[in-house]
Amino acid sequence: MKFRNLLVAVAGACLLAVTSFAQITALEGMVIGEDGAPMVKALVKITRTDIKGSYKCNTDKKGHYFYNGLPLGNYNIAIEVDGKDVDAVNGVRTKLGDPTAVNFDLQKIAKQRAAQNAQMNQAAQAAAGGNAAALSKEQERGMSKEQKEAYDKAIKERETSMKKNKELNDAFSGGLAEMQSAAGAADPAERAKHYDAAVASLTKASELDPKQVAVWAQLADAHVNAATTKTGAEFDAEMAKGIEGYNKALELNPSDAATHNNFALALGKAKKFPEMQAELQKAAELDPPKAGQYYYNLGAMLVNAGQAEPAGQAFKKAIELDPNHADSYYQLGVYLIGKASFAADGKVTPVAGTVEAFQKYLQLAPTGQFADSAKGMLASLDAKVDTAYKNPNAPAPKKKK
Repeated sequence: MKFRNLLVAVAGACLLAVTSFAQITALEGMVIGEDGAPMVKALVKITRTDIKGSYKCNTDKKGHYFYNGLPLGNYNIAIEVDGKDVDAVNGVRTKLGDPTAVNFDLQKIAKQRAAQNAQMNQAAQAAAGGNAAALSKEQERGMSKEQKEAYDKAIKERETSMKKNKELNDAFSGGLAEMQSAAGAADPAERAKHYDAAVASLTKASELDPKQVAVWAQLADAHVNAATTKTGAEFDAEMAKGIEGYNKALELNPSDAATHNNFALALGKAKKFPEMQAELQKAAELDPPKAGQYYYNLGAMLVNAGQAEPAGQAFKKAIELDPNHADSYYQLGVYLIGKASFAADGKVTPVAGTVEAFQKYLQLAPTGQFADSAKGMLASLDAKVDTAYKNPNAPAPKKKK
């Protein structure tokens, strides 16, 4: 009897063991990254929901994961990347027998997210533009709380941006209009009034968007022009603001040759000649095709400042960089006239290159703004006026058959 009971007990123990083994289940699957390749060593987090329990494993070099020995039950499975859950499948019920497969495709999710964001942005832009039907009720219902908040934020930001841009454009356009009115004003007081108005409008534009190069350049120009209508301390203060404006513009775009040139001209008006020369040289380096004009500007500013020798060197440099820059030849001739010697009888003996400079000017610009003056200079030197200039780049005349 005891032996029989022992057999029954052993049989029962075996049955329990078999039953317990049969309750063990497994999970497996593939994890594809956002780049479309299998994700290696991705962290797979398995959390049991019917009874407390958590498990972890990593994907192998083929992006595959496998976890065996899980009790039969309900699980949430999540993929963690860089400490953040990037995808999850909840409510998975494991099964007896073969492993339960749960795959993850992060590339597909990323594409869906990008498409949804694009749709949201498009809807936000349309709504901000006044299209009340930009976001349908169905789209709105399909949004999460976070997405709806992002959508509403996008609309508000766009509306603010559009309002700001309109104010910016109005202020900038208003400043340019005032500059044009000032240029056409004959009365000095009227001209000063328009320049002051231009400064006010362009200052507002600079405050609305401090990152606009064109705004700072135009504001600097407005200050410099306004300074020409003032004297004393007011002139100095206005010029200082103009210089500050050019510095702001060049901070934003240091490679703009035209801004360096205009800045140099402003520095010349402020009698800051070393700084002026440095800016014009910078302009010439940045824009070689216009280097001759920039050095001509330098020479002209130096002439106006009574700096004859540096001016002459600037005109020579302008000709060196642009052999066809007519005005540079004329100004070089004027500079060389200053070095001529005068005899007791009044006869003028020019230094070498003087006659050639005026003749070259007349060859290049026979009807130019300095043509009459150049002819008068040559006549006073008893030199021939030669205007028979031929363009070396012109095609050869066709021979008659």
